[in-house]
Amino acid sequence: MASWNSLYLEVTYQVLGWIAFFSWSFSFYPQVLLNYRRKSVVGLNFDFLVLNMTKHSSYLIYNAALFFSPTIQRQYHEKYGFGEMIPVAANDVAFSIHAVALTAFTLYQVLIYERGSQKVSKTCIGITTIAWASAIVCVIIAWPSHSWLWLISAFNTIQVIMTAIKYIPQAFMNFKRKSTVGWSIGNILLDLLGGLLNFGQMGVQSIDQNTLVNFYGNIGKTLLSLEVVFFDLLFIFQHYALYPVKNEEGGPTILSEQIAPLITSSDKPQSADV
Repeated sequence: MASWNSLYLEVTYQVLGWIAFFSWSFSFYPQVLLNYRRKSVVGLNFDFLVLNMTKHSSYLIYNAALFFSPTIQRQYHEKYGFGEMIPVAANDVAFSIHAVALTAFTLYQVLIYERGSQKVSKTCIGITTIAWASAIVCVIIAWPSHSWLWLISAFNTIQVIMTAIKYIPQAFMNFKRKSTVGWSIGNILLDLLGGLLNFGQMGVQSIDQNTLVNFYGNIGKTLLSLEVVFFDLLFIFQHYALYPVKNEEGGPTILSEQIAPLITSSDKPQSADV
């Protein structure tokens, strides 16, 4: 097992990791509180939430398996070298557990609060179905040969893909509405901070070990940080530059949007009451 060469860098690594954990964890609460104050989820894209649940569930499987399983850790060392540290920290596992729980709670809010004419799209349902069907196929393939590292890497790939696409529906929805009302900017600012710190944590580990294996050995975490930073900057630009609002985010719900089923059998837009 590898050990740290510098106590200072080890402490820095842990501090950055836990700050990133708290930043990313707290990033869920501004949206939850905004929904609660408004008693509405109008402006929050449901496709984003469903894709986000798939992403965090896959990431939890990857993090927990690599962190707790000696068998998978052995397979990792056999592939990348026994001198390398496992690129998943305790804060990664803790964050994943918390993320799944808070995303599930936000989905519950969608069920109980006003949601206007918004619904989960057929495209989102199709993507989610394909993702989990692919995961089941990977389990079937990996089981006979006990290729557990390959299997959790597949889950890691799923979470990276979900991260790459999950923000797109929300960004497009903001563009169509010409507004970010209902989408919490506090969520984005904390998310951006967590992404930068997470990337910095990997950099500290690479400096200590004098190798870049931490980046390509856990390519999912690397791509995750880059994707988060890119989309968060896009949302910040939308909120402050393209569609600035003078009123508080917790203002009145857009009344032109009526309550509709969460999932409908038709993609045709529904008429709004006037």
